[in-house]
Amino acid sequence: MGSTLSWRDSGLVNGTGSVNQTNPLKRNEEVAKVEVTVLALVLLLALVGNLCVLLALRSTKHSQSRMYYFMKHLSVADLVVAIFQVLPQLIWDITFRFYGPDILCRLVKYLQVVGMFASTYMLVLMSVDRCLAICQPLRSLHRRKDRFYVLLSWALSLLLSVPQIFIFSLREVGSAGSGVYDCWGDFVQPWGAKAYITWISLTIYIIPVAILSVCYGLISFKIWQNFKLKTRREQSVTLSPQTTKDNTLARVSSVKLISKAKITTVKMTFVIVVAYIVCWTPFFSVQMWSAWDPAAPREAMPFIISMLLASLNSCCNPWIYMCFAGHLFQDLRQNFLCCSARYFKSSQCRCERDFDSNHKSTSSNFAIKSTNSQRSITQTSTT
Repeated sequence: MGSTLSWRDSGLVNGTGSVNQTNPLKRNEEVAKVEVTVLALVLLLALVGNLCVLLALRSTKHSQSRMYYFMKHLSVADLVVAIFQVLPQLIWDITFRFYGPDILCRLVKYLQVVGMFASTYMLVLMSVDRCLAICQPLRSLHRRKDRFYVLLSWALSLLLSVPQIFIFSLREVGSAGSGVYDCWGDFVQPWGAKAYITWISLTIYIIPVAILSVCYGLISFKIWQNFKLKTRREQSVTLSPQTTKDNTLARVSSVKLISKAKITTVKMTFVIVVAYIVCWTPFFSVQMWSAWDPAAPREAMPFIISMLLASLNSCCNPWIYMCFAGHLFQDLRQNFLCCSARYFKSSQCRCERDFDSNHKSTSSNFAIKSTNSQRSITQTSTT
């Protein structure tokens, strides 16, 4: 089998950077305090934000919207990251050592990577959906396999994380007979850790970012084409006879409305993608540097900050949703206040119906289901 390498560095394969690389029985306490503080804050924001998103999506009357469906699963993936990646790492940093049986060690390391895969693949799926909605709207309307692709993304995430179960185990660290055990990964030396981290970087970051770049390149080109087309139509309106001017103007206005709704969803997913790239680029850069350069400064503060920055992605997405679909949280707040007041009066929450009627004309651009007379317009706007 060959010799093995024990690996407990910060991030992909294990924890954070407070462990002393030259002496794994010690750690930098000041760095550990920073890690605990940052991880606790990230955990709180991620839990509160994503739970609010899920509750808001559950309370909205347009929960069947395609974008809402993808947002729901992306929020679930971010919760997986928060609960099974950030929380165990926070506890681990507090206790310094992993206290638990071997099976728990393997399960924790497995679930930590599942969240990373799932969050990334849900974002890719959402971006591909927006690309099809802009570039091939008829196909995106009539060939919906959203649930299948979401389930496929989850299945891939669960499958691609399986190597973690076999790499990590509870084992003795330090010199033989030290009696100190931790959850460490064993890699074939000298290429095992390099190959594994490179593979993880490819499947979670490099390939997805390439797909995202292609999607938004195509989207940008299509929007530019659409802008030129609308400009030509507007020019033709001024040159058309009065009998056809009104009809032409109506068609142009309709195209503008639909395009604006589509672009709103594209903007939201684009901002989510930018946040993903900003948070994960330093992380994977540092991981690759650590894997391929034995002299990498793993205990340096810039390294540690880069590793912790990746966790911020899970708590950024809910606030992005709020910026682009703020009515969701207004609906949630209104329903919560109404139902709380009615609960103490032993009455039904009738204001929910009033609230819906007052906001019917300003329903979300993401909505897919509407009245029969509006169905074609709203379907186009959501895709």
